[in-house]
Amino acid sequence: MLKDITLGQYFPGNSVIHRLDPRAKLIMLVVYIVALFMASGWIAYGLLLACLLYVIKVSTIPPKSIVRGMKPLVMILVFTGILNLFFTQEGTLLVNFWIIKIYSGGLNRAVMMVARILMLITCTFLLTYTTSPIALTDGLEALMNPLKKIKVPVHELAMMMCIALRFIPTLIEETDKIMCAQKARGADFESGSLVDRAKALIPILVPLFISAFRRADELATAMECRCYQGGEGRTKMKLLRYHREDFVTFGVGALLVASVVLLGKFGL
Repeated sequence: MLKDITLGQYFPGNSVIHRLDPRAKLIMLVVYIVALFMASGWIAYGLLLACLLYVIKVSTIPPKSIVRGMKPLVMILVFTGILNLFFTQEGTLLVNFWIIKIYSGGLNRAVMMVARILMLITCTFLLTYTTSPIALTDGLEALMNPLKKIKVPVHELAMMMCIALRFIPTLIEETDKIMCAQKARGADFESGSLVDRAKALIPILVPLFISAFRRADELATAMECRCYQGGEGRTKMKLLRYHREDFVTFGVGALLVASVVLLGKFGL
């Protein structure tokens, strides 16, 4: 299950999506999320899904990797669906059995919420899959640059977020190794009550935290040895520049939001 978590991984490539400016990708991610929350009808959701599938195809990211990354989130999706299915009492009554009542509005909302979460997670995965941690750091820093006027440590914040994202796969791999070592010593993580399972995780968490702190200390030492100094005066090997593809992407994003707003006015 842990190996299925692919958030934070980067798949090198030369597709149009890979070549886009990281600032354009971050802006388009926000635009897509806004359009996703503004959508209120099935046609709007279909349009957003079609755009997402097209981006997946263009990015040349294997669909299996995206599906594998969704597996750890199945319980969250099921819980969200059940919550909306049974607690939304709108529309026609479809099922009335004992204390279970399912309405057409609840069914509609449950499917929409699950679809929204799936598309939201998928577009976030695509950002990390097609953008290297260094490019992501530069993009975040450039977009948050206006915050420097109010003394916000923009470079440090961007660097911390990207380092945290970069180390997710490493910590997952480390957790898997610790779990295998504990199982070899006779530990059982799958049987017993919920309290017993929680107690069984303690032998995992302690060495995991120690390993995480050790890695952080090694990274800090390596950066100091290389005379790392972020923020003002730091030069970059690759300067961020917008190209024709980025402006086309902005146009597509604006058109997508306008289409969703227009469809919403007609209730579609």
